[in-house]
Amino acid sequence: MYLKKWNELPRFMKNEKVRPYYDCLSKKTFSLKLKRAFDFVVALIMLVLLFVPMLIIAIMIKLDSKGPVFFRQERVTMYGRKFYIHKFRTMVNHADKIGTGVTVNDDARITNVGKKLRRLRIDELPQLIDVLSGDMSFVGTRPESTKYVKRYSDEMFATLLMPAGITSEASIKYKDEDKLLSSASDADSVYVNKVLPEKMKYNLSSIKNYSFFNDIKTMIKTVFAVAGKEEV
Repeated sequence: MYLKKWNELPRFMKNEKVRPYYDCLSKKTFSLKLKRAFDFVVALIMLVLLFVPMLIIAIMIKLDSKGPVFFRQERVTMYGRKFYIHKFRTMVNHADKIGTGVTVNDDARITNVGKKLRRLRIDELPQLIDVLSGDMSFVGTRPESTKYVKRYSDEMFATLLMPAGITSEASIKYKDEDKLLSSASDADSVYVNKVLPEKMKYNLSSIKNYSFFNDIKTMIKTVFAVAGKEEV
């Protein structure tokens, strides 16, 4: 992974709140390169090994409801660059146009197959494509939609010093986020004003204390969290 020089960062990221995080990462050049090498090799191996299972899932999605296999939506990654994330579609087609931007528990837009995929986090598997391309990493701040990034504070922009991730400490702590939002009358507002700031505390801490080995620990904790265990 390549960290730009401070003067090469996008203007909106060059503020006094981001600088301490940048200084921390600038001292970990080798770990950042190791992170990218790990991401590329492991994502490639997993895509090969999981090709048949993912093909079966794709067929199940097509048989269950009308629409594409993948859910593609614009998200924001390193340095504010926009990309279209890959996820297995778990909702009815064009769900993002008929409801809130966040998903709540028992969301009526979720398909039958989608419920199973979301429960096991299998809908995230196609993001291996995004990891391989460099748009994402295995560990990092979850990629937000552009409309939520526009609500970031100056300090939150520090999370864009690294690629967006499939999992993170915040993802583990808020793995049942949809349940937290299910009782809200305005899920978008609650997410932006309450949930997002709390998640960012974990995300920013992970950047300030970044190490390749912490990434590995987070990946292991994620496996246990999906399996129903709180800690490793």
